[in-house]
Amino acid sequence: MTRTVLWLIAGGVLGGVIHLAVILGLPSLAANAAWVQVDALDALGKPAVLPAVVAGEENPLRLDPELAYAVCRLDLRNGAGIVRGVLPLAFWSVAVYGRDGAVLYSTTNRDGIGQSLELGIFNQAQTRLLAQQQLDVAEGLLIVESRNDDVFVVVRLAPPHQAMRKRYEAALETISCTNVTG
Repeated sequence: MTRTVLWLIAGGVLGGVIHLAVILGLPSLAANAAWVQVDALDALGKPAVLPAVVAGEENPLRLDPELAYAVCRLDLRNGAGIVRGVLPLAFWSVAVYGRDGAVLYSTTNRDGIGQSLELGIFNQAQTRLLAQQQLDVAEGLLIVESRNDDVFVVVRLAPPHQAMRKRYEAALETISCTNVTG
């Protein structure tokens, strides 16, 4: 009887450990899957406008079909990242993600930014240089600090009508997404 109880307790503990390991490990695997897809876009230092999502087709990034998207990837080892552009008056948002899929920064034009997107992404060493005024940055530049050197930026536009989608995608193609040095 006691042996059966011990086996049941040991099985419960082992099951709990396996359960926790799987639950804690799955988010990191999913984030890596997103990074692999972004890496495949050939968007290093330039925007890649994503094709519109079509109902009934595969949507691995779970994109909203009403929005137009551009993604660019930056390697901060090559210098601070700067994302610039003038976007349409309709709603837009920008988010910076780390390689692990965690959101480092996110904002919208509803925060009083207007049409101009001016975003600087710095690693910790570059942020120290910035604090010591050893890096010149434009006034009004939104500054984001990243713990990682590999980041990607997603810009989303919300065309008010589907007929305007091509014009909004063309605006996304004009975004500058580059590294700057010293």
